[in-house]
This record gives sequence, structure tokens and C-alpha cells, in this order.
Amino acid sequence: MRLVVVTGMSGGGKATAMKMLEDAGYYCVDNLPLPLVPTFGSLLTSPGNEIQKAAVGLDIRSDKTFGDVQKALEELARLNIEYEILFMDASDETLIKRYKETRRKHPIEVEGGSLADSIRKERQILAGLHKKADYIFDTSSLLTRDLKSELDRIFVNSEDYNSLMISIVSFGFKNGLPSDADLVFDVRFLPNPFYIDELKTKTGLDKEVYDYVCSFSEAEDFLKKLTDMISFLIPNYVKEGKNRLVIGIGCTGGKHRSVTLSRRLYDELKDKGDYGLTLTHRDIKR
Repeated sequence: MRLVVVTGMSGGGKATAMKMLEDAGYYCVDNLPLPLVPTFGSLLTSPGNEIQKAAVGLDIRSDKTFGDVQKALEELARLNIEYEILFMDASDETLIKRYKETRRKHPIEVEGGSLADSIRKERQILAGLHKKADYIFDTSSLLTRDLKSELDRIFVNSEDYNSLMISIVSFGFKNGLPSDADLVFDVRFLPNPFYIDELKTKTGLDKEVYDYVCSFSEAEDFLKKLTDMISFLIPNYVKEGKNRLVIGIGCTGGKHRSVTLSRRLYDELKDKGDYGLTLTHRDIKR
């Protein structure tokens, strides 16, 4: 029997993860009264139980200090009921944006404080659980399909968890930097396909643009040096406990050079280590 405790920051994607686990065949219970959590675990491990995969959602709405959540988890451990903690997270900027878009009220109110203050307070309360988590998913730049792929890989196919999720994002400087980028690289030093009539309306996803950008020796030199540096950084980031790395590659408009070099970097890094890897072209349709 596999029991997954799904928790994390409000707005971090817990509800989405629970729905995906349910679609994957997990018996899911959200916001179960905390005193019943150990009872639920006992029922799952009792003889004759036919449920082999279950997930229970716990969040700050039901326990403002998370003290009762900790007691419930301690009781599960005392009963020798094995469980895994899936912690759904996102950057403060992303959480603020999501709350503004949905116009929902944050479950924690800081007297006289802002939404950012509420998020910081919640992050402090959840710090201990974040540290104990078996899996931490940062959904700041994680597409829905990539989240589903990662959940299926771990909780359906039982593959190893990649503690570091790397997101490569192409973008255009004229549209601003990616707010959550950890590393930003400027490829505007390469000739711009925009000024070639037959390439202007195409993008780095098209072979003609891709081949044009890659035809310059500077592009190959840049890619080699960048790959070497990222390959050096990855194990050191993992050693320091970093679970999310966003690499931004920018050109003027985010359609030609940055898309091409992002694709090349993705190809160089994929299947090369124990990390998750996603590729997003932020401005390609602008």
C-alpha cells in the first residue's frame, strides 16, 4: 500500500496534483479532519483492504499553525504506517500572481499586512514540513503537462525522484526578463534572422531559422561553454539542496536566436543526469 500526503503552499498546485493522482488511480481524500488521518492510514493497512494507492491532502486551511498536522504525521509513524510527503511549492511572485488572477483570499491573514506578508508567514509555518518532504515540486514555471509527466513517473511508474527540476526558458528582452530566472544568458551577439526576409516570419522551431543560427561558429562556442558551466553547476546545486533551476536564454524578440539556443541546450542536457528538464518558449507567439 502506498500513502502520499499532499501538502504545500496555498496556490502551489496541491489541488491540481490531487486531481492528477486521482486520475492515475489513487484514492484521494482532501481536507480530511486531522484526527482522522491516523485512522485513515490504519484502515488502508488493515487486512482485506483493497485500496493499494491513496493520497490525502493537508493544507493550512485546516490547521493555521500546522501543529495538528505534525501530530497526525507523528501518529502515523508511531503506528508504523509508511507515508511519503509531496510538497507543492511556487515562488512568492508566482503565488501573488495566482492569487490576484483568481481574486481568492489567502487563508492566513497578517494584521495590517499585505498578501506578500501572508505568503511569507505561511512559508515560515511550513518550513519544517518542507524540510521533511520526500518530493518537492516547484510549479512556478512548470507546465501542466510536465507536472503530470513527473507525477506519473514517480507515483505511477515508481521511477526515482529527480530532486532538481531544470526549466529552460527562451524569451525576448523587449518583453522583460523572466521574473523567476536564476541564470540569464544574452544571445543577441549572434546575427538576427529577423532582418532576413525569408526568415523574419519564422521562428527557432523552423528548420531554416535553426540551421541559420547554428551555422555560426560563435553559436557552437557559446553552447559548448554554456553546457560545460551548467554541467558543473548542477551537482553543486543538488548538494546544496536546490530543487529548482530556471535558465533564461534571451534575444531581442524571443522568437529566433533564443528559441534555437534553448532547443540546443535542452538537447545537450536531456537524459544526462538525475534531474528533471523542461523547455518553454515564453515569447514565441507574441
